[in-house]
Amino acid sequence: MRDADESAAFSPAVLLDGALIGRLTVRAASVRGDSHNWEGSCRQDAMTVTRIGPPDAEMLLLAVADGVGSAVYSHVGSYQFSRLAAVFLDREAENIHAAVCARDENELRVLATKAVAGAAAELRSGWARTAQHKPRPYADQDYATTLHVLLIPTDPRIRDRVLCSVGDGGLFVLREGRWEHGDPDDGEGLLDTRTEALPHAYRSVKATLLRTVPGEVLLLGTDGITNPLTQKDPEFARSLAEAWDGPEVPSLSDFLWQAQTRAKSYDDDRTVICVWEEQA
Repeated sequence: MRDADESAAFSPAVLLDGALIGRLTVRAASVRGDSHNWEGSCRQDAMTVTRIGPPDAEMLLLAVADGVGSAVYSHVGSYQFSRLAAVFLDREAENIHAAVCARDENELRVLATKAVAGAAAELRSGWARTAQHKPRPYADQDYATTLHVLLIPTDPRIRDRVLCSVGDGGLFVLREGRWEHGDPDDGEGLLDTRTEALPHAYRSVKATLLRTVPGEVLLLGTDGITNPLTQKDPEFARSLAEAWDGPEVPSLSDFLWQAQTRAKSYDDDRTVICVWEEQA
């Protein structure tokens, strides 16, 4: 508490969440990495699980944010962006839902960029006001974080999902026991490897449509989990595929244990949200 950073002092080392919405089951965990445990620093990752939109345009919103390690208040940036982005996306929920149904990626990109920019403007204003009462002046880069938001219509007849991304991390799909970067029709894949970050070092929000079928597992994560999957650690990838591709969704406690599977040379914070859809 006496380090004058209340957000860090009150940040839990582990977050665990879950939900059952119609045929969708969610498991979510955010865990402080070994490197931060060793340093005595707080978890810089954050996550959000909620629903947005009116009943006829309702969507499940899943968000993960990964604070940039060199940014002194990145834990604040990731926590607040993952939540306020949901608020601004909710304001555009009906338009986003219509664009998903129309499979209009250009419109989705415009709407996502507008929502994230609105969240960034509100947060920057608040941080600047707070800095007036501190010896350290406000600087955008002190709050730098990445952000990935997955929107899933709760109407099971709608098969498209949309991923909104800024920075590292991203989405994987578990299909027939193997991890894929996303829709095979998307030649660019769904991982954004550019060194972009909010609130300042980004051009626009990438919005990508993904079509899935019941039985596939969606994994949204920060680079603490996507990097070892991307860089093809066979043992790590196989272990998670075996744990999460079974006929039953893991319990919250089992999911937390599985999400902490060791990956050699990876000791960063790890945030992972998985979605299972029951087959009709």
